[in-house]
Amino acid sequence: MKSVFFLHSIKAKGSRGSRNVFFGVAPQKGLCVTAAGTVVHGKLEGGKRVVKGMRSFEEIPHTGRNGWLNLLKFWRENRFQQLHKHMERTFNTLGPIYREKLGTLSSVNIMLPSDVSELFKSEGLHPRRMTLQPWATHREIRNHSKGIFLKNGEEWRADRLQLNKEVMMSAAVKRFLPLLDEVAKDFCRMLQTRMEKEGRGEEGKCVLTIDPSPDLFRFALEASCHVLYGERIGLFSSSPSLESQKFIWAVERMLTTTPPLLYLPPRLLLRMGAPLWTQHATAWDHIFSHAEARIQRGYQRLSTSLGRASPTGTAGGHYTGVLGQLMEKGQLSLDLIKANITELMAGGVDTTAVPLQFALFELGRNPEVQESVRQQVRASWAQAGGDPQKALQGAPLLKGTIKEVLRLYPVGITVQRYPVRDIVLQNYHIPAGTLVQACIYPMGRSEKVFEDPLHFDPSRWSREEGQRAEAAGFRSLAFGFGARQCVGRRIAENEMQLLLMHILLSFHLSVPSSEDLNTTVTLILQPETPPRITFSKL
Repeated sequence: MKSVFFLHSIKAKGSRGSRNVFFGVAPQKGLCVTAAGTVVHGKLEGGKRVVKGMRSFEEIPHTGRNGWLNLLKFWRENRFQQLHKHMERTFNTLGPIYREKLGTLSSVNIMLPSDVSELFKSEGLHPRRMTLQPWATHREIRNHSKGIFLKNGEEWRADRLQLNKEVMMSAAVKRFLPLLDEVAKDFCRMLQTRMEKEGRGEEGKCVLTIDPSPDLFRFALEASCHVLYGERIGLFSSSPSLESQKFIWAVERMLTTTPPLLYLPPRLLLRMGAPLWTQHATAWDHIFSHAEARIQRGYQRLSTSLGRASPTGTAGGHYTGVLGQLMEKGQLSLDLIKANITELMAGGVDTTAVPLQFALFELGRNPEVQESVRQQVRASWAQAGGDPQKALQGAPLLKGTIKEVLRLYPVGITVQRYPVRDIVLQNYHIPAGTLVQACIYPMGRSEKVFEDPLHFDPSRWSREEGQRAEAAGFRSLAFGFGARQCVGRRIAENEMQLLLMHILLSFHLSVPSSEDLNTTVTLILQPETPPRITFSKL
């Protein structure tokens, strides 16, 4: 679909020459924002910053002032499933900033990197994003501790710093990378075995055309368990456990039921016994039950091996997973460890399995791109001597592939912050404490942000590394930004890159149909129908 965003020039009445009008909104003179809340050519009146020509919050274009009528319209027109397209259309209609009220939730939505840059400058020491109240309510009524995803303030920061040591720091990545590599290799062996049994071909060339999504979900769960719990659960066997299949189903049900619950009071639905809330809570109950069983097994393994702990902090010299590392160090209580490990598990399956579907599809329908990535991967793998970290470092196009996939198909379609001070965006006053959403789906497909935005080009990210523009770093936000970026980012990035690396070393990819994929939103963006992929043995 061609981008509908445009930039045009009009002759300003009574002025000399022409002026650019972005989305039909003329720039205001007398305003120069150098940082969030820092205004040049403005003045202070009554302790507040006033900018010549600055517009009030109420003047921001909006989609309707009555949140309940807006919510009713959303339900009638099934806009929840097409929220990303709704945002894209609304930016095209109202301009690069607009307000929206849905039920109890109000937000200001933006999409230009320069505005996102200003927003993040005002996030403060303890950045806040939108609280998923249905999740928080479930923890409260079940008396579960909350993980960092649902925390704010100093409590969030203290827990986050401990988790960063085990999932974000380079030393942690070096520990868990071999585990991810092992699972990625096993996935390709499983695919090869399936190809030999089910594949067809002529002249000795075996090909297999499948919907790989079930296998990718199993891969993501197997990889997550290996890193988080330090154990394999055998999902690549001919008969994977029913328990694991139920866990995947529970995560999908949880994600599907979350969006409608964001705009209604969860406790009211709880008292009413609403089926939507019941389904949501039941899904979370199963997720917690699955995690509890794994955590208990991990705790027992750790208890029996503590006497053999090595100087490096791994029991018996063996990496015990993130769970084991957190338990050994004892900086977090067991309840907090359980809460955070459960959140990491719940957030680590669909959020990697779905982007991998998009990645295989885009590589399959762009054979020239696929071959260029493969050539770089082959050369890097040959020089790495089996070291997965060196192999990834020598193949920047792999990282570019993931960034390009997430530009076109971001897992979460917005990144949210509540600025800690008043800021100015698009010459509108934004009060401190306002929920502001950076809408990254329309950003990723805008001609005003990316050249030829609908073209799949992993090399664009290598070309842009030399750019020094202030907002250049705010065009790839699929994992968020700063201290509050996705805590599982390093796991997810490496997990996806390693799987693509081994697939490209073993198989050629093609697609039966190269038509654009229709997408839908649960809590994450995903294809309406998973694409079929043809794997051919190299």
